[in-house]
Amino acid sequence: MRKGRKAAGILTAGLLILALTACGSGGSKSGGAGDNSTAKESSGKKVTIELAISKSSQDSAFIQQDLLDEFEKQTNIKVNLQLIPAEQTTTVLQTKLAVEEAPDIIQYNLASATTDLNLERNFEILDDEPWASRLLNKDVLSAYGHIYSFHVSQDTGMQGVVYNKDIFEELGLSIPNNYEEFLAVCEKIKESGTTPVFMPYKDNWAINIWPAAAFADFVSRTDPAFFDELNNNKRKWSDIPEFQTFLQQQYDIYKMGYTNTDVLSDSYDMAVGKFLNKEVAMMFMGDWLIEGVAQQDPDMRLGVFPIPAIDNPSLGASPLGGQLFIPKTAKHIEEAKKFLDFMASKEIAQQIVDSKGYVSNFNDVTTPALPEYKQEIVDLYITPKRTVLTTDAYMLVDRNELYRMLQDQFAGGLTPEELLKAWDEKFNQLMADKQVPGF
Repeated sequence: MRKGRKAAGILTAGLLILALTACGSGGSKSGGAGDNSTAKESSGKKVTIELAISKSSQDSAFIQQDLLDEFEKQTNIKVNLQLIPAEQTTTVLQTKLAVEEAPDIIQYNLASATTDLNLERNFEILDDEPWASRLLNKDVLSAYGHIYSFHVSQDTGMQGVVYNKDIFEELGLSIPNNYEEFLAVCEKIKESGTTPVFMPYKDNWAINIWPAAAFADFVSRTDPAFFDELNNNKRKWSDIPEFQTFLQQQYDIYKMGYTNTDVLSDSYDMAVGKFLNKEVAMMFMGDWLIEGVAQQDPDMRLGVFPIPAIDNPSLGASPLGGQLFIPKTAKHIEEAKKFLDFMASKEIAQQIVDSKGYVSNFNDVTTPALPEYKQEIVDLYITPKRTVLTTDAYMLVDRNELYRMLQDQFAGGLTPEELLKAWDEKFNQLMADKQVPGF
């Protein structure tokens, strides 16, 4: 996924569940923003809590000044923001956690927190918080069987094949349901004079979109214990022969001439322009690309379908990003939990969901009208449970070396078999360096 959304971790696997209309209060223990049961007035001296967030995330729904002011008014708790330079965020937070000078709340990515910030050791379990009973989908906030993070949305980045609907309609093409059908689609698009697939693999993370979804989709159906066994050093990446097939599929699309010529020189920042100019018809990417195109041309009709590595594929789902966490060493844990209670209250959560266009994760908060492409994702994949968490959700180590190996395949330096064996060795080393039991 794109750099701002790359993640690794071991999340509880599960398909996304969605409710697009309010389902009543259910087991809710939280009332509206003005309800004293949600945000009780603090007595005595005003408390200031620290919320650390990357400067690149200043559009976060949780730091809107009007909400912070309302929270302070109701609770007598002031929120002081610690804005960390984006390139230093991980290092700064690692240092603060190590010396027990952690802020009271941290905004971070759940999957990345499992690898970067030692989630189990450093953060509070939130299973028993009053808002937890109202969640529609606990999986996107959970790791190791517990809720560690908070968000009002269950919306994740969906990864698959972003495509131009108009080009498909003009050429009479249907969404391919397997690899052979996909190649047939590519051939017809190429014959029309348009490049079928744009591969921006100078940015090495982009090269993992195809295998991350294909690997996860396959093992979820045929070998669901694989990732647990992999992370306990009982299995290896090279144990699954089909992984070689999926790597070869992506490479063959390039070798067959269905892509841009300079795949290792072209970058992701070229993608929006390629679609706007109708130079390309498809790209293996997340739905965030559709958002980027829509900002410049709201009338361009793009959609996304699953990576067609196997028959009847499922749409890849990235781990959710931008959640809130409470460190165990926070000076004001109870006040931090009140902040989460406030954001989870029906009135405030509805305000955030409406303003940001989120898919609500609370049973008493209604999802607003969604853009066409996102509604299609809901109708075609989320509601019928045709989604699968990508491999990013299960990996405890940094994946940059894997991305470089994938680039080596496209440079002609590694076969799929050699790549997987090389990644086995590097993966084991990284797991051992992290002192993961069994390695």
